[in-house]
Amino acid sequence: MKLICIGRNYTAHIEELENEKPTDPVVFLKPDTSILLKKQPFFIPDFSDDIHHEVELLVKIKKVGKHIDKKFAHKYYDEIGLGIDFTARDLQAQLKSKGLPWEKAKAFDGAAVIGKCLPKSKFQDINNINFSLKKNDEVVQLGNTQLMLWKVDELIEYVSKYFTLKIGDIIFTGTPAGVGKVFVNDQLQGYIEDEELFSIKVK
Repeated sequence: MKLICIGRNYTAHIEELENEKPTDPVVFLKPDTSILLKKQPFFIPDFSDDIHHEVELLVKIKKVGKHIDKKFAHKYYDEIGLGIDFTARDLQAQLKSKGLPWEKAKAFDGAAVIGKCLPKSKFQDINNINFSLKKNDEVVQLGNTQLMLWKVDELIEYVSKYFTLKIGDIIFTGTPAGVGKVFVNDQLQGYIEDEELFSIKVK
């Protein structure tokens, strides 16, 4: 499996990091070794002093596809999930300043939280799903898929031009505003609507 991640897909998040608004989706990959194991805490790595949480809606691919037209994209997934794209913001800034790839800041061990998945049939409209992240019982990120610059089916069309999508692949669809630093002993809980899909302890 591979994790296909989308950056800069919410205008407010682009603005909070003072990034340029892209003309095409920003795409990067995480290896399967970046997945945080179930029921394990997230350990802050020793190479960063500024790890940020980025909560994201996830789409789990159910069949192989290449060059998928947007009008057929809905046939390639049945499950919606929630996760965190942990980012070493200090390391990312260093890499970006030198025009280098982000992988060391985005794809390190444990940098991808994948919570429980829900059936797509549970939602009336994929393009109107509320999701949120609580840190120590306080809501710090709140998003809705209608605010995406590129909606789920458009992302599937776009990424499948470059990467063959395979069963079990997961697309991280981008994070809304409110990203921030995590600290030892923080508790992070992710929700789609009012249902908790993950709970992570930071150590």
